Amino acid sequence: QVQLIESGGGLVQAGGSLRLSCAASGGSIGNYAMGWFRRAPGKEREFVAGINWSGGSTYYAASVKGRFTISRDNAKNTVYLQMNNLKPEDTAVYSCAVDRRGTGWPTLDSDFGSWGQGTQVTVSS
Repeated sequence: QVQLIESGGGLVQAGGSLRLSCAASGGSIGNYAMGWFRRAPGKEREFVAGINWSGGSTYYAASVKGRFTISRDNAKNTVYLQMNNLKPEDTAVYSCAVDRRGTGWPTLDSDFGSWGQGTQVTVSS
């Protein structure tokens, strides 16, 4: 059973950057697409970014496209989320997960599994 651990969150001013990491243990994620999601206080969890198994294809929510970049290093069994030009509305707990659907470009959290515990990102204005 793959376990995912996110790190890299913190407090940053608007316009700043953070790089989140999602490290997998207990199994390889190299054959799986992966996704990043976030949950802001009082809101539903929402899709942020996805990446295919090789890292050759990525897709993003409209709200972060052009500011966030998802990448992966299968040799390190790790997925990353580079977040630039952060805005206060990006404040949330960010979690990574394994794509269980296996086809297409899933964005529903019900299509993902093996969720990590999340890392808090707070953007001050």
